[in-house]
Amino acid sequence: MRTIDKSTWPRRHHFELFSAMDIPYLGLCANVEVSAFRRAVKERGLSFTVALVHALATAANAVPELRQRIRGDDVVEHEVVHPSLTVLTQGDLFSFCLVPYSRDLPTFAASAAEAIARVQVHPTVEDEPGRDDLLYLTGIPWVSFTALTHPVHLHPPDSIPRIAWGRFFEEHGRLRMPLSVQAHHALVDGLHLARFYEHAQEELDRLPRRVA
Repeated sequence: MRTIDKSTWPRRHHFELFSAMDIPYLGLCANVEVSAFRRAVKERGLSFTVALVHALATAANAVPELRQRIRGDDVVEHEVVHPSLTVLTQGDLFSFCLVPYSRDLPTFAASAAEAIARVQVHPTVEDEPGRDDLLYLTGIPWVSFTALTHPVHLHPPDSIPRIAWGRFFEEHGRLRMPLSVQAHHALVDGLHLARFYEHAQEELDRLPRRVA
């Protein structure tokens, strides 16, 4: 982790502008293509959710701005951020589930299986206090949504990105899936979200090539 020197930071004026706003969050929703990814997941006997979270976490880690966080008057950039996803539990409720990120999918999948099993027995809606090297991810597989807004703390500002996916649907013979990202605009612009989507599609396309 490094602390950004705001006195020489090219983004300093943008940071000051958006930090002063009452709702300083930028959200975007776009469709990604998952036809080959879904087939590959089935062929490998993987959990669709776990493989998807791995792909999205890999894409987010590839964008430095999505690894930056606001801490009081400082801005820090983590070397790696880890996915905290929602897991369904009894009574139609959910639990937070933190999975240590690994670039290696089998390693990540094994950790995810252990973490998911643990929170299904001991659900929680609390994160480790003071920890911000996270990505919040959630699935809403019942709805092919076109927009999504997440709850956030404003005082102090919550700068952890939120990523969500919805129900995939067929379009022109291919499966599309809505993917939403919400981030703090003081750190992240539309260009950075576009880079995330580009990396996400690359990761979704990469798994089928590995199977082949």
